This record gives sequence, C-alpha cells and structure tokens, in this order.
Amino acid sequence: MVNPDDRRQRFETVAPAVIAAVRRYLARRTDPATADDVLQETLLVCWRRFDEAFAGDVLPWAYGVARLCLANAERSHRRQGRLLTRMRQFGPPTVVPAPDLPDEDLASALRALRPADAELVRLWAWEELTPSQIATVLGISANAVSIRLHRAKQKLRHELRKTAAAAGHEESTEGSRP
Repeated sequence: MVNPDDRRQRFETVAPAVIAAVRRYLARRTDPATADDVLQETLLVCWRRFDEAFAGDVLPWAYGVARLCLANAERSHRRQGRLLTRMRQFGPPTVVPAPDLPDEDLASALRALRPADAELVRLWAWEELTPSQIATVLGISANAVSIRLHRAKQKLRHELRKTAAAAGHEESTEGSRP
C-alpha cells in the first residue's frame, strides 16, 4: 500500500504535464466547456486508479481515459439533443393551475401526522392514486399500502376531530348508530 502522502506527492508531480497535454488533446476535439468537464473527469479517474495510471507511461493512459470520458460526454450531448427534439414536438408546456390548498384545519391535521402517513394520504387523496400505484411510488407492497393507508386515514380523522372540537364545532352524528 502506498503512503497517502507519497501518493499525493507523486500525483502532484506528474499532474501538471498530464493536465496540459490532455487539455490540448481535448481542445482539438470539443468545445471549451466540454473540454473542461472531461479534463476534470479524466483527472478524477487518474486519481482513483492511481496505481494503474502511474505504473507505466502516464500520458498515453491519460489520453485513453480522456478519450473514453469524451465519448461519454458526446453521447450525453446527443441524448440531450434527441430529448429536446422530442420535447419540441409537444409544443410549449401548458400552464397547470396551482392545486387548491387545503383549508387550515386539514393542513394542521396533516402536519400532526407522521410524514410517512401524511404522504400516503396525499398520494391517495390529492394525486388520486390507487393502493397499487402508491405501492409503486413507495416501493412497498399494495397490501402494506392498504393497511398503512387505512391507519393513516384513521389518524387523520382523529386529528380533524380534535381540531373541530377545539374550534367549538359539533361533530355530526348523522348516519351513525347509537
């Protein structure tokens, strides 16, 4: 194992020559912004793979790394271009009206719930997702969602009752059994 200080010192000794050469290499092949990004990525790879990079002739190895990093950057630019082309086909985005904000009692009751319970209720009520869709969002089973959602609704109902009682509202008993 190489001493970290020795490793750093060896890297700092060789890095200026690598930086200058790789910068020229990239400048002849791409735009300045991409060249800077690829140079940084190349140096990071050189640092991470220090033993492999500095075991032999450093510069050809660094050119090879830069070439691969540049190819990755170019693929990324092409993907972004294709995405922009597809997005333009749809025209400008439509303005989505702001959702109706819940009244203060509901907002207060939701804040009183555990964050996980509040998120379940929001996904169910506001996003109108089914338990299986919520399961996909949360990465849990639909059965677990059903159970947790049932409990979260009960907790929310309890919090709403507390809020209503504190405000002096009478709870409706219509439809309930004596």
